Amino acid sequence: MYSETGDVIRALAENAEGVCRAYLPAGRREGSYWIVGDLQNTPGRSLFVRLTGPKSGPGAAGKFTDGATGEHGDLLDIIRERTGISHFPDLLAEARAHLGRPQPALPDAPVPKKANTPGGTPATAARLFAASVPIAGTLADTYLRSRGLTQGGTKSALRFHPKCRHLDEGQTRSVPRPALIAEVTDGTGALQGVHRTWLAPDGQGKADVETQRRAMGHLLGNAVRLTPHDDILVVGEGIETMLSLIEAVPGLPVWAALSSGHLGAVLLPQGLQRLYIAIDRDPAGQRAAERLSARATEVGIGCHVLEPRLGDFNDDLRAYGKDALRQHLAGQIGPVDRHRLVG
Repeated sequence: MYSETGDVIRALAENAEGVCRAYLPAGRREGSYWIVGDLQNTPGRSLFVRLTGPKSGPGAAGKFTDGATGEHGDLLDIIRERTGISHFPDLLAEARAHLGRPQPALPDAPVPKKANTPGGTPATAARLFAASVPIAGTLADTYLRSRGLTQGGTKSALRFHPKCRHLDEGQTRSVPRPALIAEVTDGTGALQGVHRTWLAPDGQGKADVETQRRAMGHLLGNAVRLTPHDDILVVGEGIETMLSLIEAVPGLPVWAALSSGHLGAVLLPQGLQRLYIAIDRDPAGQRAAERLSARATEVGIGCHVLEPRLGDFNDDLRAYGKDALRQHLAGQIGPVDRHRLVG
């Protein structure tokens, strides 16, 4: 009987070295093995991934063993460990993205009673986005400006909903709250999901709730496309982080992947020549940049990492101002693009 999981695992094993280069780039090939320190991608010689061998059994291609800890598993386990993706359908989607396989077309599920809950379908997300309004002059605009961001009102991917339902864990009744709504689209421009940031009543910060942000729909591989891409693209995690780059360099082709796990899985557009990855200064951001860099390099896309001085680029913008941020970026952007990005 056909099993998609088994099929994906076999396809990963057939491309075992490519998987290792993408998710364990600190290692190297020695004979029939990829050798690295551990599942955290530490340099060393403890973890062995078999690159060749039969299709099944202990010695099959794609099987790994860590001699120090006794851990063992397959390439899907490696992807889970390196991405932090625990939801199995998302893990399969990440593997498909690495393999270059299209995501399956899933029928829309019935609309749940609380349509604004995590895991909503693209159709549910589309209804929420359609019910929202442009952010210029709204509390969403107030919120972004409080973070030094003046360009949000010009971005069609961002909207405002005055009464977006919010439900924290353990609560039984949702509460309508103002929210910044971001459209998540695929490579064809089709809406696949939305991201919500609930706001304080005066717009001067996020709402005083346990869960301040939440997404719905199909996010993996997709992004909030704040500006159209060219032959170059800058992609990073958060919406505010990426708006900060636009603030310093208007017209920058910028996408937000929404999290480190999704950053590593963004599907890159055809014709892209150079990719800039704007990371947050934390281990998860570094790992995501490693995964995405490896994928870009495999298909011949030049790749550069942009690092903030502080925790993220919005921290930099608010601490130092947009002129200083522009100068900081100029020192990291490749010479071939410097004139068009910071000139």
